[in-house]
Amino acid sequence: MPKQDSRVPTITKPLVIPRAEHTISRALISDSALKVLYRLKDAGYGSFLVGGCVRDLMLGREPKDFDVVTNARPEQIKELFRNARLIGRRFRLAHIRYGQDIIEVATFRAAPHTGKEEGESDDDVDETGRLLSDNVFGSQDEDAVRRDITVNALYYDISDFTVKDYVGGVADLEAGLMRMIGDPATRFREDPVRMLRVVRFASRLGFRIDPATADPMYDIGHLLLNVSPARMFEEVLKLFQGGYALETYEMLRHFDLFRFLFPLTEDSLADEDANFPRVLLPQALANTDQRIQDGKPVNPAFLFAALLWEPVRLAMERRIAQGQHPFEALTQAGEEVLREQQRHVSIPKRFSFPMREIWELQSRFTRRSGKNAFRLMESKRFRAAYDFLLLRAHAGEESQELADWWTRFQEVDADGQAEMVRNLAPTEAGGEGRPKKRRRRKRKPKGGGAPV
Repeated sequence: MPKQDSRVPTITKPLVIPRAEHTISRALISDSALKVLYRLKDAGYGSFLVGGCVRDLMLGREPKDFDVVTNARPEQIKELFRNARLIGRRFRLAHIRYGQDIIEVATFRAAPHTGKEEGESDDDVDETGRLLSDNVFGSQDEDAVRRDITVNALYYDISDFTVKDYVGGVADLEAGLMRMIGDPATRFREDPVRMLRVVRFASRLGFRIDPATADPMYDIGHLLLNVSPARMFEEVLKLFQGGYALETYEMLRHFDLFRFLFPLTEDSLADEDANFPRVLLPQALANTDQRIQDGKPVNPAFLFAALLWEPVRLAMERRIAQGQHPFEALTQAGEEVLREQQRHVSIPKRFSFPMREIWELQSRFTRRSGKNAFRLMESKRFRAAYDFLLLRAHAGEESQELADWWTRFQEVDADGQAEMVRNLAPTEAGGEGRPKKRRRRKRKPKGGGAPV
């Protein structure tokens, strides 16, 4: 006989909140999402908004995107929407595009452990409990209990405009509580990334984490090492580019999860004398948050450059102490750190190349004589490298006087820039003002013949 796995939460009758008792209005839902919802409904399928968009609408926030869930199978969704594209291997999803908008539509899923025969092995999980397969379609109530966090498991029904809650998500929203559905340790073992999701949403929403959810996170963070580096890259972008990077970073370190993302950086922070990274990294994350709040773009290359700078700097200093030329030491230190980092969080070349340029340009800021300053300003990475210089000066790693000089150099006109270069102290670091060595002219051999 099939039996219900004890790890699957018990399905209960949902709390149904009528339209008059919640704040979600169709005026707050994107036109693209409404088109998808109504076409599914008119075709006779269940049609619901689900997840973060419902949570944010209930909190009076503007959702970043809108996700839809239905009892229609992926192939049926594809037939209904000519602009749909099926994606995913672990679980099939439909992406429906309207111009720049993409609405993700999923089919109700069941918990993968349901329906097992007595004594049958769990071949959908590995030895650590991580899910290997999640391709079981189910009902709406099954879909609710297999989701991870209670506040992300609310459904807005377009047929009657009610909100359905199977797992106590509404009460947790009101209490400002982040809580896993089911046994937290089991759910984290099924997918370790859920620990990062708990941290991300708690930081973003300012919620407390339920103690039963928090306790296992201190002990099983190492399971993140089983997640592919490519997937971890996507998760790191979500963690640090959501506008709450500083709070997220502090919470990751609180739960000892940061070291499984950036182990070399964590090692450098563990040094009692590591004052520079303790100032530089939080400032870089705070600046990232401010740019996002101001509606400005954020370049992941700059963020990763800041996250990995201290390991690079330390590796560079070790190489210089061994007699290596500073620029060569910096270049090889960057390659060394990136090679190790790729084992944990893979960084695509479109970001790793600019990162290295930002690092390598730092040594050129001290060389300002002649045309050096003007040439440096022509570099396409100058602005990012200059911003990085400001971070280093703020942390006390580089001279504030040097940072101020470059700030002023960008503010004055061409004549002012030329004057600033002429006024550089002859003896300052970087070689400004040093007399050029005269090249000795080779004497021609007697008789004017070519040298033998």
